[in-house]
Amino acid sequence: MNLLDMFQRKARMPALGEALPGRAQPITTPGAHFVNGHPIAGPYPAGIETALFGLGCFWGAERKFWQTDGVYATAVGYAGGLTPNPTYGEVCSGMTGHNEVVLVAYDPAVISYDALLKLFFESHDPTQGMRQGNDVGTQYRSGIYVANAAERNRAEAARDAYQAALSARGHGTITTEILDRPPFYFAEEDHQQYLAKNPNGYCGLGGTGVSCPIGTGVAAL
Repeated sequence: MNLLDMFQRKARMPALGEALPGRAQPITTPGAHFVNGHPIAGPYPAGIETALFGLGCFWGAERKFWQTDGVYATAVGYAGGLTPNPTYGEVCSGMTGHNEVVLVAYDPAVISYDALLKLFFESHDPTQGMRQGNDVGTQYRSGIYVANAAERNRAEAARDAYQAALSARGHGTITTEILDRPPFYFAEEDHQQYLAKNPNGYCGLGGTGVSCPIGTGVAAL
């Protein structure tokens, strides 16, 4: 397989019969957050809610959220594919269909879901389809995975508002998928809070430079 064929293969979702079989047992037991010591898999304090986003390589994406006031804990993992309990290598093969995602546990009394959506959209380029910058593959697609109808309404409103802002600046069409929240599989321990453990590690995120106009015609929850 030549390089072009490999990129094209990684940039399309596998069919059900093509996906890797995975395994019944989780590949990791989540521990404490490397930055703040909070349990990344819970139990969380009363009032803490969770959100799930995919916006490119999860190393840099996770850092965007853990640096934000009101975020209690973050974790990286895999969602939106076909293979149960995949490994990082399996996800990167393009044969699981999973996205690299960030689980965000946050205090809605401090930061709203709308504010998380604003951070999500401004932290990457949501118009690139199955890629983010030089990272190509299904695991780098833009995605918001919603837990209920209220989150879906907010996500769709934020997307539409941001599309108008992007179009006004000559950018393309947003490709962000907005789906009911699928199963979330924790990534291996060495990927959790990777850029805190490896400060000089790779981060391929880059936004458009366009502000997401949440708060101007996009009501808060």
